[in-house]
Amino acid sequence: QVQLVESGGGLVQPEGSLRLSCAASGTIFTVNAMTWYRRAPGKQRELVATLTSRGTTNYADSVKGRFTISRDNAKNTVYLQMNSLKPEDTALYYCNADIDNHKLYWGQGTQVTVSS
Repeated sequence: QVQLVESGGGLVQPEGSLRLSCAASGTIFTVNAMTWYRRAPGKQRELVATLTSRGTTNYADSVKGRFTISRDNAKNTVYLQMNSLKPEDTALYYCNADIDNHKLYWGQGTQVTVSS
């Protein structure tokens, strides 16, 4: 069984920064891709950033140039560095992992609130 645990959320002022972490644990042979999603109150889930095993990244237009996804393969951990945060970035952020034979796993999420 694979578990994903996110951390690093919190309250930050506009233009501030946060770094989120998502650690995968359990029996893992191959991490095909890890993705950060977010869901703001009253809105649909939004893909924020994806990082594949080949190093390919994909970002939502709304975060390009401000957010950076990276990984530590040894720790099976993916990070989301968020800079120049805006109030509209407020959401529950959670990660998804595509592991082994494309089984998908989800974390519980970490809350990010951007407010003065």
